[in-house]
Amino acid sequence: MIRSMTAYGRGEHTSKDTSFTVEIKSVNNRYRDIIVRSPKSLQGFEEEIRSQVASRTKRGRIEVFIQLEKGGEEVEYDLELNMPLVKTYLRIFKQLGETFGLDENISLESLCQMRDVIMVKPEEVDVEEVRPALRAVLELALDSYDAMRIQEGQAIEEDFHKRLQLIEAYLNDIKERAPLASNGYEQRLKDKIKRMSADIEIDETRLIQEVAIFSERCDMTEEVVRATSHLKQFRHYMDMEDAIGRRLDFLLQEINREVNTLSSKAQESSISAKAVEIKAELEKLREQAQNVE
Repeated sequence: MIRSMTAYGRGEHTSKDTSFTVEIKSVNNRYRDIIVRSPKSLQGFEEEIRSQVASRTKRGRIEVFIQLEKGGEEVEYDLELNMPLVKTYLRIFKQLGETFGLDENISLESLCQMRDVIMVKPEEVDVEEVRPALRAVLELALDSYDAMRIQEGQAIEEDFHKRLQLIEAYLNDIKERAPLASNGYEQRLKDKIKRMSADIEIDETRLIQEVAIFSERCDMTEEVVRATSHLKQFRHYMDMEDAIGRRLDFLLQEINREVNTLSSKAQESSISAKAVEIKAELEKLREQAQNVE
């Protein structure tokens, strides 16, 4: 099953007088990167949160936003004055004044703006009460998030099937047109010889050899078979219950390599045109595959 890496989920849960809200947002990323933004009182749970999210996701940049409210209001913070640091600052100011003859006066506002003078102490929470509530709300958010990923994945899968069918049709056309290139080359070679030397008899054996060499050089069977096999494997991966984005991207690179070889061998404009169309569809597939987990 295809899952998108771009999705959004939300969950809400209330335990006693405390309300938890979790929002999950994600975008595509080559690896899994889980970022947790939570109140300071919940920062001790961040590793557990990451572990729970990681159990449901394989790739993507996932941001988890957690909000905590008590009695309908956000949890308050206690502020505490760092007295040892304040005394140190005042001693430094006095020393500067005595050494350089500077004014020692400093406003309370300026002093409070200095780093770590005021310490923020979040309200302590009951770990045994918060842990199950936090896990429950996170699971709700992940369920909502997964539902959107699957919905987006279904849209991507439909687009994949449509483009794969187009590519297969183009490959079948190339397969049918390829033998005609040898016949056309043989006729063009005969016409050229006749124009250059009307009185010279054509050596049929030599002509057959030239056409055979041309046919071998321009044979596209191997590339068509490989590309078709890659398309079959692409569909197989689409049905897997696993992270498949990287595998799909690799297969698309392999198909593109085969099509490049086809294009270099093409001796007919119609085959070249089909190869160009396949490349266009492959590029669209690659853009979509970048968003697959």
